[in-house]
Amino acid sequence: MDRTAIIVLVLCMAAFFGWFFVMNKMYPPRPVTPGATNQVSSASTTNPAGVNTNVTSTATATSPATAAAISSSTPLPNTPVPIADTNITEEVLVLTNENARYTFTSHGGGLKLIELMAYPETVSNKRTRRTETNRLATLNQHSPAPTLAVLGGSAVQGDGIFKLSPLTNGVRAEKTLSNGLRLVKDFTLSSNYLVMATVKLQNHSTQALALPEQEWVIGTATPMGPRDDGSAVGVMWFNGSKMGGDPGTATYFSRSGFMCVPKTPPVEYREGASNVVWAASHNQFFALTVVPDAPGKSIVVRRLDLPRPTGEEARYVSTNGPPPQGYVGSLIYPAQTIAANETFERHVLIYGGPKEYQTLARISDTFHNNLDQLMNFNWFGFVSKALLLGMNWMHQSLKFSYGWTIVAITFIIKLIFWPFTAASTRTSKRMAALQPQLAELKKKHGDDPIKMQKKTMELYNQHGVKPMASCFPMLLQIPVFFGFLQMIRTAIELRGAPWLWVADLSKPDTLFMIPGLGFIPVLGVSGQGFPFNPLPLLMGATMFWQARLTPPSPGMDPTQQAIMKYLPLIFLVGLYNFSAGMTLYWTVNNLLTILQTKLTKTIPIPATPASGGALGAKPAVLTPPQKKRK
Repeated sequence: MDRTAIIVLVLCMAAFFGWFFVMNKMYPPRPVTPGATNQVSSASTTNPAGVNTNVTSTATATSPATAAAISSSTPLPNTPVPIADTNITEEVLVLTNENARYTFTSHGGGLKLIELMAYPETVSNKRTRRTETNRLATLNQHSPAPTLAVLGGSAVQGDGIFKLSPLTNGVRAEKTLSNGLRLVKDFTLSSNYLVMATVKLQNHSTQALALPEQEWVIGTATPMGPRDDGSAVGVMWFNGSKMGGDPGTATYFSRSGFMCVPKTPPVEYREGASNVVWAASHNQFFALTVVPDAPGKSIVVRRLDLPRPTGEEARYVSTNGPPPQGYVGSLIYPAQTIAANETFERHVLIYGGPKEYQTLARISDTFHNNLDQLMNFNWFGFVSKALLLGMNWMHQSLKFSYGWTIVAITFIIKLIFWPFTAASTRTSKRMAALQPQLAELKKKHGDDPIKMQKKTMELYNQHGVKPMASCFPMLLQIPVFFGFLQMIRTAIELRGAPWLWVADLSKPDTLFMIPGLGFIPVLGVSGQGFPFNPLPLLMGATMFWQARLTPPSPGMDPTQQAIMKYLPLIFLVGLYNFSAGMTLYWTVNNLLTILQTKLTKTIPIPATPASGGALGAKPAVLTPPQKKRK
C-alpha cells in the first residue's frame, strides 16, 4: 500500500471519529427533565379462590391540569399522560404461577407489570461467580398505561378507576361510567406465559351509546437494563401474512438522519389497514404480545422518556446524554355504537415471556396465530430456524456447550460448502492464468468495449472458464451467513451461556475496562472506559490474515485492492461491541476459510480441451503468470 493510500485511510478514519464530536458540539443532547419517584407500600391477602395475591396501594398528588388530561383521547408525546385520576389511591392484585408474577392495577384496569420467574434481569457472571442484581426480567415496566387499558376520552374512560376482584386463577377489573357504559375485563392465567382476557363493553342505558375511536394499549417496550443500548427495543406487528414492520425503534424516532444530520423526530408511528392481527412490545429477548380475536384497524406507537438509572446503575449511562427510551404501542379500533341493553365482547390472548422459538411455535400451532414470527428472522428465516433447532439439538443431545456448538455448526457448514469452494478456486486459478492473454486483448481491442467483451468470452470458452462459477458459491453462502448471524442475535438460549473466558455469549466478551477512554465514539462506553474484548481482536486479526492470502480479483485496480486489504479494520470497528456468539462464529469461520485457502493452493489447474478445435487437439495447459524478480 503506497503512502497516498495510507494518508487517505487515516484521514477517513479521523473524519469518521471526529464527526461525532462535531455533531455533539453543534447539536448537544436535550436536557433531561428530572422525574419524581413514588414510594410503594404493600400488604398481602389471600383471595377466595385460594390464589396467593398481593394487594398494593399507592397515592400521588396531581394538579387539576394533569387530572384533566385523563379525558384526552390523544396522549402527549414523550410524557406519560395519566389514564386515571391519580388523586384516588391505586390498588393492585398480584398473581403468581410457575411462569411469572402478574401485577394488575385499578388505574386503567389492566395488566401493569409482568416479572418472569425463570429469567433474572441480569444474568450471573459465570466467570466471576457473581450476580449483579436479584431482580427479575420484567415486561411493561414504566408504562404510562397497563396492557388492555381502553383509551378514547371520557366516553370510555371516565376517571379511569376500576374495581379489582379476584377470580379463580385470575382477576376481574370492572367499572361503570355515568353514560351507562360498563366495562368488564376478565384475566385468566394459563400455561406457556399466556393470559386469556375477555373485554366486555355493556350498555346499561335505555338508549344506544355512540363510542369514539378507541386505543387498546399493548404495552411499553423498554430496555432490559442500564447496559442495554435499546437497539433491539421496539413495537412490531403482524398483518396476517408477514410482519407489518418494527417501527418503535430508536432509528425511527431518532433525532439524527443520514450521516447524523439532525432532523425533527416524528411524533408517532401509525400504520395498518384493518389488518393488525397482533402486535408486540419487545426488546432483544422478551416480548409482551396482544392477539385479539378481531384485527385492529391500525397500530400507533409513541416514544416515551424513561427514568434515568440511579445509584450503582447510573455509572452505566452517560451523565449528560438523553434519557433511556421506551415505546408505547396501542391497537386502534374504530368508533362503534352499542344498542341499549346490548353487550360487545372481545377475546384477547396475551403472551408475556421470552422470545424462545419452540415455545412460540407451540403456541402458534395451537392457536394458528403465527406467533413464532416474533423471532423476526427476516429474509432468511428458514435458515435461522434450521440452525437454531440444530444448535439446541447439539446442546441437549450431545451435551455440547453453546460455545462449542457454534464452533461445530460453523465447521459443518464449511464442510458442506467445500465442493463449491473448491470449484470456485479452480475457476479463479484458470482466470488468473489467463491474465497475460487478457492483457494482450486489452491492448488490441481496448478502444472497442463490445469487441473486447466478445473476444474475452471467446477466450474463456476456449479454456473452459465460466466466470460466474467463481461467484456462485459466495451467493449460495449468503443466506446461510445472514441466517446464522440473525439466529445468534435473537437466540435467548445464548443469554448467560459461558464459553472459555466468555461469561455471556449474548454480550461482548469484555475482560476489563480501560479507564479514561470512554469518550471514543462507537467503541468506548461512556462513564466506564474502553472495553477490552479479545474475540473481536482475534476476528480482526484473522480477517487481515485472510485478506493477505486471498488473491485480488482479475482486473481489480490498485486502489480497490488497497480498500479490500484494509476493509477488515472497518469490520473490526463495527463489530467490536457485538455479542461474543457472533464474533466467535465469525472468527471460527475466518480460520476455516484460511485453512481452505491454504489447502486449495495445492489444487492443480486442470487442463481443458480447446473448444471448437480439431478432434484430438492437444489440451490447453494453463500456466499461471510468473512473478517478476526484483
